[in-house]
Amino acid sequence: MNLSPEKKIAGVLVPLFALRSENDLGIGDTAALREFIDWAAAIGFKAVQLLPINEIGADNSPYNAISAIAIEPTTLHLAPNSPPDLTREDFDASVAEVDVSNLRRGAVKYRQVKDLKRRLLEKAFANFSIHGHAERQSEFQAFCEREAAWLRDYAFFRVLMQENKGSAAWDQWRPEHQAADTARNWLCDLPGDRQAALKQRENFFCYIQWVAHKQWCAIKSYAEGRGVALMGDIPFGVSYYSADVFARRNEFMLDWFGGAPPEPVFKDDAFTQKWGQNWGIPLYRWPVMRGNNFQWWRERVRATRRTFHLFRIDHVMGFYRIYAFPWRPQKNKEFLPLDQHQMLERTGGSAPHFVPRDDDTPEHRDANKLEGEEYLRVIMDEAGAARVAGEDLGVVPDYVRPSLQSLGIAGFKIPQWETRDGMVIPGEMYERGSVATYATHDHQPIRALWEQVLEHQDSDTERQARATLEKIALFAGLNSKIDQLDYEKDFYPAVMDALFKCNSWIAIVMITDLLARKYRFNVPGTKANLNWTRRIQRSIAKLRSSRKERKRMQLIRELLEKTRRG
Repeated sequence: MNLSPEKKIAGVLVPLFALRSENDLGIGDTAALREFIDWAAAIGFKAVQLLPINEIGADNSPYNAISAIAIEPTTLHLAPNSPPDLTREDFDASVAEVDVSNLRRGAVKYRQVKDLKRRLLEKAFANFSIHGHAERQSEFQAFCEREAAWLRDYAFFRVLMQENKGSAAWDQWRPEHQAADTARNWLCDLPGDRQAALKQRENFFCYIQWVAHKQWCAIKSYAEGRGVALMGDIPFGVSYYSADVFARRNEFMLDWFGGAPPEPVFKDDAFTQKWGQNWGIPLYRWPVMRGNNFQWWRERVRATRRTFHLFRIDHVMGFYRIYAFPWRPQKNKEFLPLDQHQMLERTGGSAPHFVPRDDDTPEHRDANKLEGEEYLRVIMDEAGAARVAGEDLGVVPDYVRPSLQSLGIAGFKIPQWETRDGMVIPGEMYERGSVATYATHDHQPIRALWEQVLEHQDSDTERQARATLEKIALFAGLNSKIDQLDYEKDFYPAVMDALFKCNSWIAIVMITDLLARKYRFNVPGTKANLNWTRRIQRSIAKLRSSRKERKRMQLIRELLEKTRRG
């Protein structure tokens, strides 16, 4: 695929869970993604950007996965003969036990969806174990051997989760399970039949990853055939409660927790406003990782490269320095009302700060830049032909963007945030090696901002939304007096045209902005019930057949042709 920055392209960002197909099991999967690729390609998009597809934990956040490499089982398309070991009889029997029509309505019902898909995979694995053809058995064994560096630790972690009521919180497991070495000793001391049963369960989790590997490699090839690049996402951090931290504990700092400093943009959460975002991710022991040639990072990138043509690194600034908290996110509520002095009393003198060092002196900045580039060169080395973008938003040190450019990593441009001396920077001045978008999965859709201006007159919400829309209007060459504009007739066509016309290599439109919807996928810094659950209201087939959506996509197709993206 031609993914040279010399050739400008456009893409659409969609969380996989949000996709609907006519026959899904309550969540978007690889079959829905195949339909979506067809839909996007017909419009003229050359890229589909996804959120991380790694196995999620109890909070369902793709950015807090229980494995940095294992694929989330709910992403798999499960149907008769998909995988080949799943029979029509077994599929129908499992689906008959749930109300699938209810699963398909509204938001993702994770517990029910996970339970159903696990039962289906268990039946497929049972059939594979008894009746699997020798060729497939051999292929499975080859996969397990090839991926042994991470797969064995992951499968063992999943078995231990099962032994501890499904919880990934390894520090709350039975004492003999809380460390990998003692857990393996526990396993060796079990009776032979019990060991065999647990070994078979490990094989089950390996089987799921084999099926996932095959489905995702197939969807990557399918996208290539349609001229569409799949864009993945590697979060900078990994969950404290992950197979990676459990198995490689010496490579992580377990008493400091990564996040982001206070930022005025996100006004939805008081803690984020006061102290910053505490993501709870353990920090890295970079010298230890250097000692094994950054094996874990290399495994992560190799796994992503197999599935995607290019990928985004979430919070790429973390490689240079990361804001760290001396308390877990579970204690955020305790710290919210405290002042600085009270906070220091509670922590014994430890305050949130940048690690390994702040950027307050030239020496610190130079050291952070040097070390960050060392780690990112490892990423680029393993990326090979896969292109890399880095999410460099928020409080960005002045050395980061030039550093990313020197490494060949495309930074992000949010037009309403790209200002100089109070003026909005025109799109033609964007560096070619950049990705432009009005919103990521963390931001409010443009239509939501528009509605806030109409519905919340003379409020802080209205004023903030209006200020953002005025900047977008100026970027699009419109009158900043947005009250004089009609959204569908004036605003939407102009802002899409401006995004596609900019000089950035990739112009990405979030699916909610593309469809002019106002619902939101995530509110940063919160545990809102709807986070990571919202689905597109219409199935892809209905998007294709809707007269209104066809008209809107005809406009997008014309704009893409006019701006020569693709």
